[in-house]
Amino acid sequence: MIQQKWVVGITGASGSIYGVRLVQELLRAGHFVHLMITEAGWQVFQDELDWDTQDREALLREKLQQDFPGELQYWGLRDFGCPAASGSYRCDGMIVVPCSMGTLSGLAQGASGNLLERVADVMLKEGRRLVLVPRETPLNAIHLENMLKLSRLGVKILPAMPGYYQKPQTMDDLINFVVGKALDALDVPHTLFRRWGE
Repeated sequence: MIQQKWVVGITGASGSIYGVRLVQELLRAGHFVHLMITEAGWQVFQDELDWDTQDREALLREKLQQDFPGELQYWGLRDFGCPAASGSYRCDGMIVVPCSMGTLSGLAQGASGNLLERVADVMLKEGRRLVLVPRETPLNAIHLENMLKLSRLGVKILPAMPGYYQKPQTMDDLINFVVGKALDALDVPHTLFRRWGE
C-alpha cells in the first residue's frame, strides 16, 4: 500500500479520544501523520484521559506511536515551518477531530491565526480534502451557519454521532464507529465497525 500523508488537528472540544484513536489507526495503516494539538486540546487530554501532559513529546510517543509502522510528526501551533502550511506541499488531506466551535469559527472566517487554521486554509485553497468532526451540543445558529458556510466550500462536516444499529457493547464500540466514519471520509480502509447489511 502507498503511504499517504495526512494532517490531523485535535482541538479542545470534548471527545479527544476520537482524535487519539484516529491517529493510531492511520499509523497502524502505515500512513504519515502531521499532528497539531491546540492548548485546549492538551487540557482535554488531562481532563478526559487523565494523561500527564508535562512532557508532551514523550506522551505522544507512548500513547500514539507505540509499535505502529506509520510515521508521526508533531507540530506546535506557532511552527509555520510545517510543510503542510504551504500549498506546494502534497498531502492527501486534513481532519480536525474533535473540532471545537472556536476552531470551526476561525476556519469559516479564514483567520489562519495559528498553524492548524493555516493548514486548513491551505486545504481549502488547494481544493484538498478537509473533514471536521464537531463535538458540541446544543448547536446555536452561529455554529450552524459556520458549518453551512464550510460545507458549501466543500468541507465534509462529520458530527461525532455514533450509530447503534451494530449494537455497541462497549465505549470502544461507540468510539470506533465515529472514528470509522472519519476514516471513511478520508477513504482509508478499516474494520472498526460492522457495516449495515454485513
